[in-house]
Amino acid sequence: MPIMRVVEYSAAGGPEVLALAERERPVAGNGEVLIKVAAFGLNRADVQQRRGVYPPPPGASDIPGLEVSGTIAALGSEATGFSIGDEVCALLTGGGYAEYVAAPEAQVLPIPAGVGLIDAAGLPEVVATVWSNLFMEAGVQAGDNVLIHGGSGGIGSMAIQLVAGAGASAIVTCGSAEKIAHCLRLGARAGINYREQDFVAELDRITGGAGADVILDVVGAKYLEQNVKALAPDGRLVVIGLQGGATAELNLGVLMGKRARIIGTTLRSRVVSEKGRIMAELREEVWPLLENGSVLNHVDRRFSLQDYRSAHEYFDSGLHRGKILITV
Repeated sequence: MPIMRVVEYSAAGGPEVLALAERERPVAGNGEVLIKVAAFGLNRADVQQRRGVYPPPPGASDIPGLEVSGTIAALGSEATGFSIGDEVCALLTGGGYAEYVAAPEAQVLPIPAGVGLIDAAGLPEVVATVWSNLFMEAGVQAGDNVLIHGGSGGIGSMAIQLVAGAGASAIVTCGSAEKIAHCLRLGARAGINYREQDFVAELDRITGGAGADVILDVVGAKYLEQNVKALAPDGRLVVIGLQGGATAELNLGVLMGKRARIIGTTLRSRVVSEKGRIMAELREEVWPLLENGSVLNHVDRRFSLQDYRSAHEYFDSGLHRGKILITV
């Protein structure tokens, strides 16, 4: 079997546990395509997997990596939507930190016109996460106040633009004035420095007491009580990350009094048909926005494959604004 280079880890820990290795090149199965990887995106899920707190779901590759861009190298049986040589990007359950990856055809999209092959690696996981949670799950509409925690990262940078483009107000929390300025440039209505300000009180001031119709939360338990307080009547709290823990107490009376909803979701473990439905909506709803320039694919920094540890160190530093990519 042909051999390829991959980035793997042998233990839980920091960037030092990552190492280059060789694996057998995958083969495109039924309904799959084989992609020669040009670049892959670095996501918090990769970091959490590296740290040993977010193992891959059953049946997924132990190689990290949830999104790639590249060219079609081979077609499996019943894969009819692409041709060899097509430039694509793909949403994965794992295996993206490699020179080749096999992906279900339903999770593969052509690269939007005007987006480069390398930079397209930063689209699938981020756009699918934002669109599926804010629009498909929480139903963001024009006029909504949407609070986005961690507004300057890859998820936040895309969420701001899509929320603003829908006619809603994006309000972000960030850890520095520089990151808030980045979010304002992307279209955020206001920013809250969570290191210096009580985000519930500040949100109340910004919205004139209306609160948040939707909250996109990557923190989890640490923010649960404050998030529920910050919700408007009929508000929706969408929890997509657990950086601040997984267990917390909640006054259900407050939740009931606001007729609020808490939505907990993951993208990685969804079945192919569900991911395919999300990707189909991205192609119809978001790809045109990328192609006409009303939504930007914000890439902070690109690293070479040999600098994979440096890429993780940069992510861990918290200094990034937008996506971090690794070119193969």
